[in-house]
Amino acid sequence: MQILKQLIALLIIALLRINGYSQKINAAEKTSFQAAAPWNAAYDVRSDIAMVYGMDSTFTERVKGYRDKGYNVQFMTGIAWGNYQDYFEGRFDGKTHFEEGQVERSGREIGHGKGIPYIVPTDGYIAYFKTLIKKVIDAGVTSIYLEEPEFWARGGYSESFKKEWQNMYGFAWMPQHESPEATYLSSKLKYQLYFYALKEVFQYAKTYSESKGLKVKCYVPTHSLLNYSSWQIVSPEASLAALPGMDGYIAQVWTGTSREPVYFNGVEKERVFENAFLEYGSMLSMTAPTGRKIYFLTDPIEDYPRTWDDYKQNYQATYTAELMYPSVDNFEVMPWPNRIYQGKFKLANSSEKQPISPAYATQMQVMVNALNEMPASANTINGSKGIGVLVGNSMMFQRFPVHNNYDDPQLSNFYGMVMPLLKRGIPVETVHMENLGFAGTLKNIKVLVMSYANMKPQAAIVNEQLAQWVKDGGRLIYYGTDTDPFQTVKEWWNTNGKNYATPSAHLFEQLHISRAGKESYVYGKGMVTIVKQDPKELVLTAGGDENFMRIVKSNYESATTKGSLQTNNYFYLERGPYDIASVMEEGVTAEPLHIQGPVIDMFDPALPVLKEKIVPPGQQSLLYDLKRVKEKNIAQVLCAASRVYDEKRNGNEYSFITKSPSNTNNVMRILLQAKPTSVITKDKDGKTIENKTEWDEGSHTILLQFINDADGIGVEIR
Repeated sequence: MQILKQLIALLIIALLRINGYSQKINAAEKTSFQAAAPWNAAYDVRSDIAMVYGMDSTFTERVKGYRDKGYNVQFMTGIAWGNYQDYFEGRFDGKTHFEEGQVERSGREIGHGKGIPYIVPTDGYIAYFKTLIKKVIDAGVTSIYLEEPEFWARGGYSESFKKEWQNMYGFAWMPQHESPEATYLSSKLKYQLYFYALKEVFQYAKTYSESKGLKVKCYVPTHSLLNYSSWQIVSPEASLAALPGMDGYIAQVWTGTSREPVYFNGVEKERVFENAFLEYGSMLSMTAPTGRKIYFLTDPIEDYPRTWDDYKQNYQATYTAELMYPSVDNFEVMPWPNRIYQGKFKLANSSEKQPISPAYATQMQVMVNALNEMPASANTINGSKGIGVLVGNSMMFQRFPVHNNYDDPQLSNFYGMVMPLLKRGIPVETVHMENLGFAGTLKNIKVLVMSYANMKPQAAIVNEQLAQWVKDGGRLIYYGTDTDPFQTVKEWWNTNGKNYATPSAHLFEQLHISRAGKESYVYGKGMVTIVKQDPKELVLTAGGDENFMRIVKSNYESATTKGSLQTNNYFYLERGPYDIASVMEEGVTAEPLHIQGPVIDMFDPALPVLKEKIVPPGQQSLLYDLKRVKEKNIAQVLCAASRVYDEKRNGNEYSFITKSPSNTNNVMRILLQAKPTSVITKDKDGKTIENKTEWDEGSHTILLQFINDADGIGVEIR
């Protein structure tokens, strides 16, 4: 009897493997999520990569849990903060290190939670961090993500920071609130400390892994330069892109960063899609010239408690923005899935916290699984392309504190140069001055707008590279009064034999012009326009951007053969079978966008087939365009709130296994050649489960609904 039972068990295992229920380790690296919690069927979102977060006593167990479910398991932890009590409390080297936290002027430590300070990365801390990396590599993990190298601008008053100041500059620490000079030097040190820390840790990871016959990849998940500048945080950002041992980034953009209010037309408010579009663009322009890999992140909720309705609206906005960059096809689909599926938040008109609604969970899973299929594309977004705005890491250096009463509210010296363009449907790009030495950085830029009001070039070569680009035919538009207090800090333009009053004076000399009151100057094959106005004035007052747009239009139309500068109130992109659209409020018109069908509306959890989709201002849309289905004569799942595995087609039969978090509602839109005679759904044990179907004759698709199971549901269609 016992032998018979064993044979039956082996037969069941073999049948499960044949039917696709076995867990195979996934080698793909297209999509990912990060999780500190162990695997759980309730939030098994079925991306390619599970980034197990944090090193603690449960690390090995958590890694095994995700590997056993077929995930490509990788490691993520914070480089600037984390549960590193072994180091702080002296169990690492016999000495306590509480004094290494970042400290404000008041003496208050800056923390990421109780007992978790933001760190001043000393040599001792770097040595400790290398021991964590060793444990990770010994566990067989071959991709490491060190997230958020952050030094708060308001920090810089701890004893450990004062020591690092002395080591870098060779003279005594200067309180940053006392002068622009001290602020600038303080920020440069913060920037350098985390650059050095990552350089050291990545180099160790590469060397140690190679000694074990492994090739470890190293990534930095980081907020955008725009967000760090806005939130008054200093981080290495673009300088990491050329760092040896650095393999890529995760662009940490989500509702929480993109909802930061900005000014346009004299009004300060949240403009989530527009801000997200700029943030993702900033991250892409930072990495593209260097060839580093980049993942785009968005989050169906956010850190700050809000309502489910708010989360849904702004998730759609940030999600749409990330898809507007068709060269990027790697995504972190969410952080902390347990927080999303098991957390509780309020509804718009309720005081009671509730779990995620079945409808929003289904919609979110449709969107997440679309990322698993989202192709890169050579298509481009609509609108006049080739206009860029110069940015640089030093944007982070001037944000805190305010000196000489010169304020830059909500980073308006940057947004003044981009919002007038974006709101008119012009897909403006950001150009990182740190990347000007790469051939591809300015390749497609016809008109470049810049200012040194909100940043400073960190080396003379930046101005030389800009001048050469103009000489070769570029159009440069410079905005600025050059009166902000950081113009006179001791830097390369006024030291070591140079005596320029401002960095722009050096730039203008390279361009062979003097500021004699003219607006436009010819240099080589190109042209320079100089406007003595700080760009913040373009958005702080209503109608303040009219002359700016006249100048941009004139330069653009003289620099390109593509005709006049186009303006509209929407962005639209066709990417594989997907139509991606966002219609903006405050645009040149209040008209909605009409998209002709037949299309499947993927922001609607019912996945309806529409003859036409109308997108009003302030909304976004993700559609599956049935006119662009590949291999229309083959049965296939077009979109679903689950991930499909092990598809089989045999004559008039179509079968597959599909997986998603257990006990969530699945909805699938499936293309078939004829109305099915039967649709059978079974769990992993072969038990038939209930389903609902609805045939749409016009599109030859069936809508299939049933309850998901993380272990898989088998679908058989005849």
